[in-house]
Amino acid sequence: MPTVELLLRTSLAILALAGIAVSALLLYGAQSWWSPAIALLRAGLQLAALSLVLTGIVSNPIWVGVALIVMLVVASVVAAHRSGEPLTAWWRSALSLTTGAAVAGGVVFATGAVDPAPRYVLAVGAMVIGNAMTVASLSSHRIRQLRRDRWSEVEAWLSLGATPRRATVELNRAAVHDAMIPSVDQTKTTGVVVLPGAFVGALFGGLSPVEAGRFQLVVLAAILAAGAITAVTTVFLASGNRVPAPR
Repeated sequence: MPTVELLLRTSLAILALAGIAVSALLLYGAQSWWSPAIALLRAGLQLAALSLVLTGIVSNPIWVGVALIVMLVVASVVAAHRSGEPLTAWWRSALSLTTGAAVAGGVVFATGAVDPAPRYVLAVGAMVIGNAMTVASLSSHRIRQLRRDRWSEVEAWLSLGATPRRATVELNRAAVHDAMIPSVDQTKTTGVVVLPGAFVGALFGGLSPVEAGRFQLVVLAAILAAGAITAVTTVFLASGNRVPAPR
């Protein structure tokens, strides 16, 4: 358990950093200049609650499964909201996220690359779901943007008798590519520009640098696989039997 002195120092650092972020945005006149402070406050409350909850469930496979389901539901709603889709369409994000996370996680644990103990299932699952949520948001947002910018192209295909899926196939491919850019760039720069959380956490947990690197590489591969499946599934579901005109 952290000491009182350490907690005070941590609070001081967080308040100072939040103040710097808010001040920079406020002085520049950016919109929602207060958002970093709100985000940190929410993160603090959520992490405190999570720490208390995980203390009792981290070794219980049933409760770990429940926690992952809750993460998937929340991630699906957030992804649908960020993409501009109505919340009634959250099931598309849920299906995409669940498919991506299940396939990637299944490979990780089925191959024995990571011990399928509940704590590791929770850790890997949370990282994969979190990154897949970002990919789902980006792919949904990007396909809507591309349809709006290139609607004349879609209309031309439809007027020639193309199916909605055929009329948007090039746009869908571009959306998938763009949605994967952050994950691919992070992977390419890992160890040079980025020192990922899984690697640092493994080191703090007592693993050797080599073993921490192995664990991080497995996580990165899982994130890329889940992201690719999530992006493809998201745009596939978005280009079904009809293509709504952009608003």
